[in-house]
Amino acid sequence: MITEPTFLILAAVAPGPLHGYAILREVERLSGGRVRLRAGTLYAAVDRLVEHGQLADAGDEVVDGRLRRYYALTDDGASRLAAEADVLVANATAARDQLARRTGA
Repeated sequence: MITEPTFLILAAVAPGPLHGYAILREVERLSGGRVRLRAGTLYAAVDRLVEHGQLADAGDEVVDGRLRRYYALTDDGASRLAAEADVLVANATAARDQLARRTGA
């Protein structure tokens, strides 16, 4: 299992490359505002995901004098995200089944 922030970072870039600030916003949106990453936390996670081959550098651009580095999901990252999503669905289904069996509620 991966952490929720890491899962959400992978999910954020699944549709296409994003730069750091856009990843922060997308993670917040995907989590309904529950997960708000700080820049340092994001870049540490991104560096780790790049090192493990799950994200790749997708280029840079300068906007208003500031460098934006873009990151894209790799095939390994997509496989990892899909596997983690399957685990979450299975766990949620098992929990709902157990709740449905609850007696005296």
